[in-house]
Amino acid sequence: MSSPRTPARQYCAFRVDDLLLGIELGRVREVLRRGDPTPVPGASNDVLGLMNLRGEIVTVLDIRSRLGLPPATRSERSVYVVLDSGDESVSLVADEVHEVIAVDEAAFEEPPNALPARLRRHLTGIYKLPGRLLLALDVDAAVELAGAAAATTGARGDIPP
Repeated sequence: MSSPRTPARQYCAFRVDDLLLGIELGRVREVLRRGDPTPVPGASNDVLGLMNLRGEIVTVLDIRSRLGLPPATRSERSVYVVLDSGDESVSLVADEVHEVIAVDEAAFEEPPNALPARLRRHLTGIYKLPGRLLLALDVDAAVELAGAAAATTGARGDIPP
């Protein structure tokens, strides 16, 4: 007999390209509509720059680049999803934010092999929702990447995909 599961988790859902990505709500500190990151010389393409958020330096990460998606022009719908990551502050740029979605654990599945490997390795899993999939982003992998990338200045600083 299987052990009881938590019936639902809440995810902050946002769109990047045609993907609906989600981060567990407890890991999202805030969502900002505006921001102007300062570029970091020598940082990888994954790092858009640094942003001062009420006196705290936040690394702004281009999640599109990490996932192997084509670059996009930021628009008035673009948002910065600031993550609660403990020692460092990281923000992901998304095309637009969606609602908070409650998902049933029974809808969870491992990322399928049909997804490109570059995308699959950044996910903890997927949730099948009516008419769409919610891709659960591996926040720890994104935070680890940002810390390594922000530390590289002066050198080329590429981080392997």
